[in-house]
Amino acid sequence: MPSSELTLYYAAGTCAQAVRIALEEAQAPYRLERLDLSARQQQSPEYLAINPKGRVPALATGHGVLTETPALLAYIAQRFPRAQLAPTDAFGFARMQEVHSYLASTVHVAHAHRPRASRWADEPEAIAAIQRKVPQNMTDCFTLIEDHYLQGPWVLGDAYSVADGYLFTIAGWLKSDGVDIARFSKVHAHFERVGARAAVQRALAD
Repeated sequence: MPSSELTLYYAAGTCAQAVRIALEEAQAPYRLERLDLSARQQQSPEYLAINPKGRVPALATGHGVLTETPALLAYIAQRFPRAQLAPTDAFGFARMQEVHSYLASTVHVAHAHRPRASRWADEPEAIAAIQRKVPQNMTDCFTLIEDHYLQGPWVLGDAYSVADGYLFTIAGWLKSDGVDIARFSKVHAHFERVGARAAVQRALAD
């Protein structure tokens, strides 16, 4: 029989926080394995055997290991349906995945150009130019989120979902990217609202 307990491989300050929030919201049985990215534990042979991408998060399940935040969030929502963390209708679920895809493929990448600019350039001048563009790119991303993806108290309207913990996590990076979250009134109010939830407080405890 596959194990019912999940193991989340994570690192502080990463998008793995969104997955941990979802696990807490679902009241799922799980354990944590923390990686020290500064010590390059994500590149160790032991971790690469778990996730060959050498990144976090990774979620070990009884059926195998899953990677990529949107996939993990969808899995948790569907694995623990009583928590009601995702829409059950086709359009609503696709809308949630639309938000997740934007956060993963556009917003996260825009942010990563600051701390990980060396992925895209080698010359110091090019790296510096990439990093200077980050505040504007993140501002553009969150302007779209403010205008099009927050039509209610939660990302999907009246119902809280795993998308809220994901947006909360990425919005938490704005300060380090040189953007004042207060310039986005809906995003700022959402950030405070999500941060006050008991499950989120548990996820942030350490």
